[in-house]
Amino acid sequence: MKVLLVYPEFPDTFWSFKHALPFQGKRSAFPPLGLLTISAMLPKHWEKRVVDLNVRRLKDSELKWADVVFFSGMIVQGPSMQGLIARAKQHGKRTVVGGPISSTHDSSISQADHIVEGEAEELISQVAEDLERGIAKPHYVDKQVVDVTRVPLPDMHLVSLRHYSSMSVQFSRGCPFTCEFCDIIEIYGRRPRTKTPDQVCAELDQLHRLGWRGSVFMVDDNFIGNKKSVKALLPRLVEWMTAHNFPFTLYTEASLNLAEDEDLLSMMRAAHFTRVFLGIETPVAESLKETTKFQNLRKDLLESVKLIQSYGMEVMAGFIVGFDNDPADVFDRQIEFIRQAAIPLSMVGLLQALPNTQLGRRLEKEGRLLKSSLGNNTLVDLNFIPRMNTQVLLDGYRRILQTIYNPREYFERASAFLSQLGSGSRSPVVFSDVLALGRSLFRQGLLSNYRREYWKFLGQSLRQHRHHFSKAITLAIMGHHFFQLTAATETN
Repeated sequence: MKVLLVYPEFPDTFWSFKHALPFQGKRSAFPPLGLLTISAMLPKHWEKRVVDLNVRRLKDSELKWADVVFFSGMIVQGPSMQGLIARAKQHGKRTVVGGPISSTHDSSISQADHIVEGEAEELISQVAEDLERGIAKPHYVDKQVVDVTRVPLPDMHLVSLRHYSSMSVQFSRGCPFTCEFCDIIEIYGRRPRTKTPDQVCAELDQLHRLGWRGSVFMVDDNFIGNKKSVKALLPRLVEWMTAHNFPFTLYTEASLNLAEDEDLLSMMRAAHFTRVFLGIETPVAESLKETTKFQNLRKDLLESVKLIQSYGMEVMAGFIVGFDNDPADVFDRQIEFIRQAAIPLSMVGLLQALPNTQLGRRLEKEGRLLKSSLGNNTLVDLNFIPRMNTQVLLDGYRRILQTIYNPREYFERASAFLSQLGSGSRSPVVFSDVLALGRSLFRQGLLSNYRREYWKFLGQSLRQHRHHFSKAITLAIMGHHFFQLTAATETN
């Protein structure tokens, strides 16, 4: 059996980093870890090829080669996936869809021959056997959570690592919290399940053996969801990184209660974590209560961010407007908080009612749900009727983006962040970093319409934050992505 594993294209969003990647000579942020893991679980005698549409186009010759085409992705990749399914079927190929999108019953995948809903570890062997026998069913469902200690090493050799700016390793699945708008707990449950330290180190060994050096993203739903397991992992990570002369910089996603445990922060710094994404959402306490994000109410938000930054970790953060309890001044409060916290990379989005979430079910019951979500919270579009006047909400959202991603504002915030960033581990220098520096100096320093603010920021960084200068260059390049994305948002 010849299987073609296809990863659909992402639209231009905060997380695509589309406008920053060319500086490094990269084509996509992360490899398709889910598909590469699925590949490792398929029969050994199957021939396998992987095509990531975020890296290159899918060739007709590849579709002709395949007996069956597997797709995986998230809701935001639905439009791309829909076209790819149609194209594969035009070539007479059987199509199989899995991943988070399969749990949403999204219309974009309705034409697939076989839909696999649930975590694949308990389903994939049966799907493969049925495909070989020609008796595959239209729908496979397994709602049970799986034992992730049985997950094999992903087939990383099937992709060209040089096209990506970061590699991905998954340690855990699930999150213990109950945020109303989040679909993680609906798909992966509230009991975080973790791989063993041996498994994680084996994945790092594989990346190291394949020649990767640079960023590695721990793509957990909540890295500290199971603190006991994390504290068992971190000493092994420190040991591995030390033995290999720190070839990677690590970053992850976590809940804000990370700031409640300084021992954990200290261990993460020792393991070479340099960045963490936090779901802050809003400085409005009533809106946090509304969405049951009580973990953000246990400690002062600003103090929590600054504490994490003091351990040498950059805080990236997600913010949301559109909650029922948002007051009229929520836009000014969001802007002011982002300034005071000095969070350069602030992903501000409109609230979206995702399928199969508590929020989606509540709004549908209240008659306020308008349409299915595209999973892209950077679109100036709502899929529900908000309590606030719709136009006021959309205009306020645009104003936040226009303010925080005004180049002068952004560079001032980035400089303030570098001033309060504590000492951390030095990042390994790789060729793509040198390339990025040269391209940044040329494209941003000479060709951009914000070059004055750019040079002022770099000059200040050299004078006051020389030990963080590589971080300053990274922030400048990331800023370019957000400047471009904000300009596009103004027109839609």
